[in-house]
Amino acid sequence: MNNSSSERLAAELRSWTAGAPAGARLPSTRDLVAQHHVSAATVRSALARLSAEGLVLTRPGDGTFAAPRRGPATTDYGWQTAALGPAPFEVPGLSSALAEVPAGQLNLAEAYPEAGLLPLTSVRAALTRVTRSPAMGERAPVAGLEEFRAWVAGDLAARTPARVAAATARDVVVLPGSQAGLGAIFRAVVGRGAPMLIESPTYWGARLAAAQAGVVLVPIASGPDGPDPEEVERALARSGARAFYAQPSFANPHGGTWPAQTRAAVLAAARRHGAFVIEDEWAADFAIDDAPAPLAATDPDGVVIGLRSLTKSVSPALRVAAVTARGPVHARILAEVQAQSLYVSPILQRAALEVVLSPGWASHRRGLRAALRERRDLLASALAEHAPALELGHLPRGGLNLWLRLPAGCSEQTAVEACSRAGVHVFPGQRAFPAEPPAGYLRLNFAGTPPEGLAEAARRIGAALGGLGAA
Repeated sequence: MNNSSSERLAAELRSWTAGAPAGARLPSTRDLVAQHHVSAATVRSALARLSAEGLVLTRPGDGTFAAPRRGPATTDYGWQTAALGPAPFEVPGLSSALAEVPAGQLNLAEAYPEAGLLPLTSVRAALTRVTRSPAMGERAPVAGLEEFRAWVAGDLAARTPARVAAATARDVVVLPGSQAGLGAIFRAVVGRGAPMLIESPTYWGARLAAAQAGVVLVPIASGPDGPDPEEVERALARSGARAFYAQPSFANPHGGTWPAQTRAAVLAAARRHGAFVIEDEWAADFAIDDAPAPLAATDPDGVVIGLRSLTKSVSPALRVAAVTARGPVHARILAEVQAQSLYVSPILQRAALEVVLSPGWASHRRGLRAALRERRDLLASALAEHAPALELGHLPRGGLNLWLRLPAGCSEQTAVEACSRAGVHVFPGQRAFPAEPPAGYLRLNFAGTPPEGLAEAARRIGAALGGLGAA
């Protein structure tokens, strides 16, 4: 919990209302300012929190009062069972990456870098400028602002060899985040009941989007060097799938990067079978040791549908992503996006564009690369010292995560619960597998926690596993 003054005051007033009778009057704003040595703005913020929680009632000109206590709801919603019918897909539990972390726990299940690794000063300045501009009354085109689409296309073109025709702004569709993009692509390109190849393990959000779209997943084993191209070929022939969702660079969760020969072989197999490769370039800004060109940079034929997001690298508050697709598939994806969201806020697009076009963006990325390398190496070293039973198959060349195999006989669920009791929130590997996992794994984010917290987290994990006899 953020220990801001308004939150501390809200906690104290929350305790006061718990013991006060309904209708009891709270001290005035002036009195609260004097009693708690805070500003009037802090008092207003704290009272707004309590009002939203239904704990106080404010009567203009009269004061603020303790609200009547309401009993627990006992309404029977059983009638909705027949109205809803069977669930269209199995609803998974809330991902550990999005779950609320108990106070005091070190969060290594985080899906984002910590705020200190983001260009938030640039983001704040960009939002201030944009909200004072005519963009406040603007409606963006369905495909996105021309300037933003041009930047996305230019970013890809800069990594495209001269011999390959580069994508243009006409090939780009702006999305309200990559998760929305995955759903739109799966519905538009694959369709309900149709098969799609997917790496195993893979991004848990892709599994969720596929389930919502009714897509039938065909898992392909993948690791540090990607999938076996021959197995991809066989799976395309056997299943009749016309799409393959993949993360060739810094894959989530294990951080693997496909070598050049695998990239070429998979792309060739997709061409032979008339299939698309849906390339999720989620970690384009998180290269550490090198930054291989995306598959889309070597594909002039429209085989690759590229997904590029700025949410993790710019700010979680700016949920902006884009898909690059050439040929008729572009129109189909655009129609799906229009049906779902109409358009993406021009405020978010212009703010994100200001950040990536600012003079400081390149230096920020260089600093980010150094910071990610430091934290990756620190956590890997600390785990080797304190939790040697965890097997780190390889050191990822980019991304945000380490992927560690639990020792034989160690239950993944038991390990996750033991880590939680030790004060570390971790991501269970089984959520990443569209098929039965071959072993227990933990995914640990090295970018969401300050360096001093990483060593302590490793110590706690080692102690937790030692308590299970897995040291």
